[in-house]
Amino acid sequence: MTNKLQFAIVGCGRIAQRHAEHIHNVGNLVAVCDIVPEKAADIAGKYKASFYNNIDELLKQEKKVDVISVCTPNGLHAEHSIKALQAGFHVLCEKPMALTTQDCSAMIHAAERSNKRLFIVKQNRFNPPVAAVKNLIDEGRLGKIFSVQLNCFWNRNPAYYKNSWKGTKALDGGTLFTQFSHFIDLLYWMIGDVDRVQAFTGNFDHQGIIEFEDTGAVTLKFYNGSIGTINYTVNAHSKNMEGSLTIFAEKGTVKIGGQYLNELEYQDIENYKIENLPKGNPPNQYGQYQGSMSNHDKVYENLVEVLNGNGIIATNGLEGLKTVEIIEKIYKAALSH
Repeated sequence: MTNKLQFAIVGCGRIAQRHAEHIHNVGNLVAVCDIVPEKAADIAGKYKASFYNNIDELLKQEKKVDVISVCTPNGLHAEHSIKALQAGFHVLCEKPMALTTQDCSAMIHAAERSNKRLFIVKQNRFNPPVAAVKNLIDEGRLGKIFSVQLNCFWNRNPAYYKNSWKGTKALDGGTLFTQFSHFIDLLYWMIGDVDRVQAFTGNFDHQGIIEFEDTGAVTLKFYNGSIGTINYTVNAHSKNMEGSLTIFAEKGTVKIGGQYLNELEYQDIENYKIENLPKGNPPNQYGQYQGSMSNHDKVYENLVEVLNGNGIIATNGLEGLKTVEIIEKIYKAALSH
């Protein structure tokens, strides 16, 4: 039996509660940090952990920690991950990995130089229908993929952005970074790398609330020749409507749908049928709105397996970088119109 891993969390906002829960199931949460003392004290109290208001102080004092979970705003992921890696800790970084490919590269280099592991949270890869379709693709059962259609129709009301870093260019980065980077990751993971992009974006219903787009229409050309579209918005009326991925291929058509890519909505596959899918985890509940599927338990199980020497990393730094690179291409294409 291996010794339980020791964890610290940097950033004690909403998602940190979820991390703390899963850390408690696989290891020990020994320290937390947030610039808002009450937030750090709250989580620390629940798990009998030490708390800090400064990341440098935590990294200096907590030498027995194995893994730092970075749950700070998007724009701080790179800075905090690099500090933790340079101080000699493994890092699990929330999505998106960072807001620029340069920052992602710097994180990867810091991990290599310190000989530590850098894990990126991409929990939607563990959704049962997503995992099943990925297996189909890997086994060649769909043959050549012709085209793919990604729809992300969610609701984010003004209350979601109020008194928050969310909605700011510097710390949030954009709707594709905070709301839909998981979906972009799945396009890369299942279909492949993106060569060219055309895009239109607009802010229709969040003027004065967010500093970027609330809607986008995107066309993609993948390096393997497939083409795709992304239609996304946070203007679905009053609640989340759909998160779906439809694949048209030589030997079949498949649609993963529901609100969070959590249901197999359609399948017509040559000589094959996906059956007996396990029920997935429920979506994250955040009061007035719901987030993505809550598969952080799988993320932590994978991390423990990898660090104990019997697992393959589910999402590495390069894959995290690729998601950011594709989002950058989309935003750059949108600016050209």
